[in-house]
Amino acid sequence: MAVPDRTNPKSKQAYGKEPRWPSIIATLATGLVYAAMPSSLSAGPDWLLLGIMGILISSTLLLHLFGYSAADRIIGYTASGILTIAMIWSLGLLVASIPRHEIDPKMLLKSAVALWVTNVLVFALWYWRLDAGGPHEREKEPGHKEGAFLFPQMSSGIQSDPNWSPNFVDYLFLAFNTSTAFSPTDTPALSRWAKILMMVQSIISLAVLALLAARAVNIL
Repeated sequence: MAVPDRTNPKSKQAYGKEPRWPSIIATLATGLVYAAMPSSLSAGPDWLLLGIMGILISSTLLLHLFGYSAADRIIGYTASGILTIAMIWSLGLLVASIPRHEIDPKMLLKSAVALWVTNVLVFALWYWRLDAGGPHEREKEPGHKEGAFLFPQMSSGIQSDPNWSPNFVDYLFLAFNTSTAFSPTDTPALSRWAKILMMVQSIISLAVLALLAARAVNIL
């Protein structure tokens, strides 16, 4: 396990500058939304994912408090990976259940909305964790001059604060636009990994909406 750097005064002052509580709320919200889906679409008991997220969040808070940024980052990636696998698993079960008419139409609508919201939150967490090395790396330098996304505040003539840096809300807005408009809108993707993630998110969102439309036509 990496030993925190306690000799660099700059890293001490910068550490913790970017708020973590929005990402914690998003992670817990994802677990709660997932628990609201039918048991037939969940990987294990309804409470399992929320319980796992609670344990991982508690671990990251302790690691962050004591300055073990490397271990904190690994557990954060693990949490996002588990959420992604659970979401894709449930989407697959939902697709398989529709031809067999195993889910009530109202429950189908509820499950699709839950998956759509989960899609937004999960990919917002990925963008937040990966862009410019994640929050730990973004905190080391003032401002946000390089990254996988070109935010409007980074453009010449728009940014009023040279120390501006994105936080979780900015990545949540990006993920929301990707799931609704299937495009980055005001924040283009610059790196290949960001483009791939945005394509995956758009495909998942489109699949959920297509399933809803197809089922609605059958009901009518």
